[in-house]
Amino acid sequence: MVTHVYEMTQSFPDSEKYGLVSQIRRSAVSVPSYIAEGQARNTTGEFKQFLGIARGSTAEPTTQLLIAANLGYLNETEKTMEMVEEVGRILSGLIKSLRTKN
Repeated sequence: MVTHVYEMTQSFPDSEKYGLVSQIRRSAVSVPSYIAEGQARNTTGEFKQFLGIARGSTAEPTTQLLIAANLGYLNETEKTMEMVEEVGRILSGLIKSLRTKN
């Protein structure tokens, strides 16, 4: 997902380099970063907490991609949106499985 976001934002106007491009990329990177940080924690509870934050963070790139599409910077957001939604579903499933273990 992150790689795809980086590739698709390369075509944005230079004027958005430090604006929307930066924001979209940071929000996409935050999702796996929270997963990694949570996994490195000492308890399952902390891991679940960070997975929840990562799941919530999927809303950020979704929103920002819609803004980019509304501004005419993207013609096709469907593939990326599907990727973000799939990551959200995977995270939800992982959180649910960790809840049932305890």
